[in-house]
Amino acid sequence: MSIFLTILLALIALGLVLWLFARWLVRGEDLAVFDRPVDAAACETFGGPQGPSAEHRQAEAEVRSAGGKVRGMSRRQMLQFMRDYMEQVPVGRTFDCEFLPVDAGGVAGEWALAPGADPARRVLYLHGGAFIAGSPNSHRTITSRFSAVARAAVFAVDYRLMPERRRRDGIADCQAAYRWILENGPAAPGRTQRLYLGGDSAGGNLALVLSAWARDEGLRMPDGVVALSPLTDSSYSGPSIRGNVLTDTLLGPLFSALLKVPRPVLAGLFFLENRFRPVDPRVSPLFGDLARLPPTLVQVSDCEMLFDDAWRYVNKARAAGSPARLQIWPGLLHVWQILTPEVPEAVEAFDRIGDFVRSIEAG
Repeated sequence: MSIFLTILLALIALGLVLWLFARWLVRGEDLAVFDRPVDAAACETFGGPQGPSAEHRQAEAEVRSAGGKVRGMSRRQMLQFMRDYMEQVPVGRTFDCEFLPVDAGGVAGEWALAPGADPARRVLYLHGGAFIAGSPNSHRTITSRFSAVARAAVFAVDYRLMPERRRRDGIADCQAAYRWILENGPAAPGRTQRLYLGGDSAGGNLALVLSAWARDEGLRMPDGVVALSPLTDSSYSGPSIRGNVLTDTLLGPLFSALLKVPRPVLAGLFFLENRFRPVDPRVSPLFGDLARLPPTLVQVSDCEMLFDDAWRYVNKARAAGSPARLQIWPGLLHVWQILTPEVPEAVEAFDRIGDFVRSIEAG
């Protein structure tokens, strides 16, 4: 056998092994069954007949302008752009809220305390930012409003970010913060009377992962979970991931290039970067056991790339007997709630979160 043929056969064998490995990485439950309509009693659609408000259209135009700047950027440049852009969100805003830095047993964070917030009522909030950006500061518009509608002290976790740290480091920070908040308030140690979990986008992923983790660890469960436009499927199998790339003004420009990569190759890159299979419930809560979970509210826009992540999660949770609800706003930005109070749809979304909290406490 010639050396050329030997090398060719070895390359073919290597390619086959790599292909089989990539296929294994994304092999999991068939989620298409959860594309069916959500129970009408658990699904609501909001928004006016004229479409998004003028305030939202203005905000979307600003996001579209910023999105045009990322074209041609290197990965390092895009990372810094995302971080700088998110940290500018609260600039120039006035908050009727107190912000207190805190060390939660080695995990940094910040309390947001709206007037009248009860320190025995607590929210653990996990910010979004694709696991690579964001902070308690960038999400003050959300945490301050959450504190007001829930009448609770909101602890925003400054978990460790990629790529400087590993994905599992950020998860460990959130787990440590969860254990800490059970016994500590903004002023002094003391058990929480009410506990809610919240998060947006990547933080919504972490909140849903943490909810199942607390159940499995036998810890005190949250009284409720609020997930805003959450990532629930890191294998990116939902039809809207590609179907909504042109309508998602925020995520489309940032991640459209990744969609050109074949899904098995994308799964291999995900594994190398995160050391998790994309279908591992620790990074994809949609692939986990969704039974015996607390009441969960998921809010999403119908034009987001993550629309099906929300839809499928609610359907699967309800099929498992967990009380999950889906609220949909047509035509809005990914995590439009961060635009409170300027955008009416953001104010409305937080009003619905307040209703959700009150419904839980009313039994």
